[in-house]
Amino acid sequence: MMWADLFSSLSQNPYFSAGFGLFGVGAGAAILRKGLQGGVILFRRHLMITLEVPCRDKSYQWLLKWITLRGARKTQHLSVETSFLQNDNGQINTSFDFIPSIGKHLFQYRGNWIQVERTREQQTLDIQMGVPWESVTLTALGRNKQIYFEILEDARQLALQSTEGKTIMYTAMGAEWRPFGHPRRRRPTSSVVLDNGISQKIIADCQDFINNSSWYTQRGIPYRRGYLLYGPPGCGKSSFITALAGELQYGICLLNLSERGLTDDRLNHLLNAAPEQSIILLEDIDAAFVSRESSVTQKSAYDGLNRITFSGLLNCLDGVASTEARIVFMTTNYLERLDPALIRPGRIDLKEYIGHCTHFQLKEMFKKFYGPHENTKANEFADRVISFHHPVSPAQIQGFFMKHKSSCPQTVVNSCEEIWENVPNSLIAVN
Repeated sequence: MMWADLFSSLSQNPYFSAGFGLFGVGAGAAILRKGLQGGVILFRRHLMITLEVPCRDKSYQWLLKWITLRGARKTQHLSVETSFLQNDNGQINTSFDFIPSIGKHLFQYRGNWIQVERTREQQTLDIQMGVPWESVTLTALGRNKQIYFEILEDARQLALQSTEGKTIMYTAMGAEWRPFGHPRRRRPTSSVVLDNGISQKIIADCQDFINNSSWYTQRGIPYRRGYLLYGPPGCGKSSFITALAGELQYGICLLNLSERGLTDDRLNHLLNAAPEQSIILLEDIDAAFVSRESSVTQKSAYDGLNRITFSGLLNCLDGVASTEARIVFMTTNYLERLDPALIRPGRIDLKEYIGHCTHFQLKEMFKKFYGPHENTKANEFADRVISFHHPVSPAQIQGFFMKHKSSCPQTVVNSCEEIWENVPNSLIAVN
């Protein structure tokens, strides 16, 4: 009743009806709105904590995966993420993960309500990836930053679990390293049969380097190690490096020096920004550069396609700005084509020849395919192959064994001549 009387008296007031009263009500409402906005700003500034994770940050993919599995699982606004998983038997299965879509989502973590806002800038592109720029913003009540440390660590551990027992391959995309393909099941070093003692020598050297960083520091020696594996194609250089990475529980960074657009600055940045616990692999190093002695008369096959220089590569490997705690492996089929400056001590600390099959390798490969108890047949097989006096690579032997995978050991021994069936006579003569 009181409000009705007040409204009636105001409506009969000539000043109020002339607009002054309405102006005052509007002004009061505006002041109240501004006050509420200021209060919200103060509340967010002092009583809420916000974390933004841009898509370029290494933890971005970890966080999205964590949000999918541990966080906003009940949200009804989703986007799909397709991935491929490799089983132990080598079969590839397709997996569909639903992650929170662009927008705001709310979930609870350890008793705290957290808002997740995933945004995408349609007008801004990630130059390296060529996709719209994205970010995830987490907002929680309180001023304790520890909750975000716990979330990021939980996300990192979840990512490590998904790759446990596998080898991650990285490839250079712009100025960053990105995982390439699906993580591969670790290959045991025993599956790559090198000549007697070579595998053990390289593994021991790598482990000694990894476990003795203080030794390098105390003596003022740069903490990095370079390896060169050279020899004919098909003899197991790349396969052994893949197996070695699994043995050391390292990833592999594949770097193509012949990539178009690769510059000295970008190469130096990539070597310095390589993921921790990873091997940097430079395959067929002879294909990117020629020896300086022959550069007057011969040009690189990739001349004009890339801007990296030979001196730039040398400076990246052991120059003033070169990174520490790094393992670099190079491979080549033609050692004589490499410039001596590239393979001198300090840049290449250990060189190993990975060549055609020896008697030891032939025997061990035979036993791996047909059983360790076939020692007599393995010796007979190795003797017969060696007696032909034709060099043979492990890849040829493996192909031959695959052809006779269902045959008895004696049949395999009697069929040795088939190893060179598909090899041109000219190549056999050259070898």
